[in-house]
Amino acid sequence: MSPELETTLPSVVLTKHHAKEDSKAVFGFWVYIMTDCVLFASLFAVFAVLRHNTFGGPSGKDIINMNIVLTETLSLLTSSFTCGLAFLALNKNHKQKVLFWFAITFILGALFLILELNEFHHLITIGDSWRRSGFLSSYFILVGTHGLHITVGLFWMLVVLSKVATKGLTRKSTRQLTMLSLFWHFLDIIWIFIFTIVFLMGVIPV
Repeated sequence: MSPELETTLPSVVLTKHHAKEDSKAVFGFWVYIMTDCVLFASLFAVFAVLRHNTFGGPSGKDIINMNIVLTETLSLLTSSFTCGLAFLALNKNHKQKVLFWFAITFILGALFLILELNEFHHLITIGDSWRRSGFLSSYFILVGTHGLHITVGLFWMLVVLSKVATKGLTRKSTRQLTMLSLFWHFLDIIWIFIFTIVFLMGVIPV
């Protein structure tokens, strides 16, 4: 709707129109998340098939450092909690709390990503890259795809928070932060599955 048309319509009509727009946007984002679920389900299926195809290379228990994995998990799950607090502040239209809690969420998400990239770098340095076996290929693709989503989420967070800091909590930024919260919680849920299927089951002898 153009700004010129908005100025000629009653506020009640505008409110209903904006609510309808926001509902459509959030619904469309849910559809995107469902497609992402299909993507990750496919990657989990590939990992399940290839997890024992080490071809003489390392298996899960050889490459997984549970201390680092637990630190990553704690960081990401805590970021989910702070993201929830930011969303509560968003519902109360409290700009400073929104910025504070999303800033903490960003820091925790960045910590998670740094730890993951360091692990990838270590594996590649010692010769255990995705090229060595089917297991390592599926491992790097599954965990790396999640890490790529985290990277996108962090950039998205920076962009939206910079707008909130300069322009306040507008209708558009509120909608974007709502979708960002959904996205972040979705990534936390995916990580729980990765933690269980890739890491926890990977260190359990079979």
